[in-house]
Amino acid sequence: MANINIDGKEYDLEQLSEEARGQVVSLQFVDAELLRLNAQIAVHQTAKNAYLNALKLHLAIIDGNAPKLQ
Repeated sequence: MANINIDGKEYDLEQLSEEARGQVVSLQFVDAELLRLNAQIAVHQTAKNAYLNALKLHLAIIDGNAPKLQ
């Protein structure tokens, strides 16, 4: 017997109508997609930061402020 909690109330999935169970399946799909998309956002944000840092280094070289290697 699987349950789902909606607004603090437990519901037995087997007792829900077919239409309501379909809505649950749709919610599960959307939740999974949001997790996937948030992971992609994190990857793209990391890449953006790397490109920005590389650009800043090149600009520092142009400005004569390149960091010294030790």
